[in-house]
Amino acid sequence: MSFDNAYESLLGHEDAHWAFGTGFSEALSGVNREFPAGVDKEALAAYCLMLGDDALIFSQRLSEWCSRAPELEEDIALANIALDLLGQARMLLTRAGEVLGRDEDALAYLRDEREFRNVHLAEIDCGPGPGGDFATTIARLLVFSSWRLALFSRLRGSADPVLAAIAEKGLKELAYHRDHAAQWTVRLGDGTDESHRRMQAGLERVWPFVDELFATHSVEAALQGVAVDPASLRSEVDGVLEAVLSAAGLTRPKDTRAARVAGMAGRDGVHTEAMGYLLAEMQHLHRSLPGAVW
Repeated sequence: MSFDNAYESLLGHEDAHWAFGTGFSEALSGVNREFPAGVDKEALAAYCLMLGDDALIFSQRLSEWCSRAPELEEDIALANIALDLLGQARMLLTRAGEVLGRDEDALAYLRDEREFRNVHLAEIDCGPGPGGDFATTIARLLVFSSWRLALFSRLRGSADPVLAAIAEKGLKELAYHRDHAAQWTVRLGDGTDESHRRMQAGLERVWPFVDELFATHSVEAALQGVAVDPASLRSEVDGVLEAVLSAAGLTRPKDTRAARVAGMAGRDGVHTEAMGYLLAEMQHLHRSLPGAVW
């Protein structure tokens, strides 16, 4: 069989994939997919969306630094961290999709803003565009990875075999993410006057979104033995952050809480202004070219 160009050879066969999707391999291949007895499947799907959306949206934010980081090695490092989180998102959205009847691509690209369940910390715009800053991205990565590593450490004991497997796989990745962010925090905080100022400013920027990470949602409360109560992680994460900030000569910002709408935040589908712009960019190709394959 001959083709007019190299791209035609990729089409017209059974394993063609979305031109803009992630389906190069099955996300949960080899993982026990049985649902634990007595589990509320709708609640489990909602929980997987929470954790999956956290990873997906933060991955999108980190990928914005590709070709724009302050040095080549950091450009590659942030891209690799984004890919790690995208891998976690694929597995979690696939698990949710087993209940919801939608595949990972549909959940990533065809949901509207109010259907996403990620925390605000993952979506806020920290750069590299106007108003953004590398130090702020590092501050966010430090907080996010410290929190998620603590969460995954406990999620290994989940009664859901898929969540336990995802957590086990993600631990080494998240440990690297936290270590990478901690090293940069110390490097900037203990560097020049300017780098110290910007690192401190980055912490001040992200700190109002920290409180949401430890707020127990009704979905988490309903999944005893399956989900992790985020409130139980506070002291552990605080200890890690205190140690890093101390080594960096930085001051822990005052605990404040970003404004909410009727007490609702990201877990309830209520997002910041930045979320709509992020989704417009992330979902544009899929929505513009529905059904496209390569």
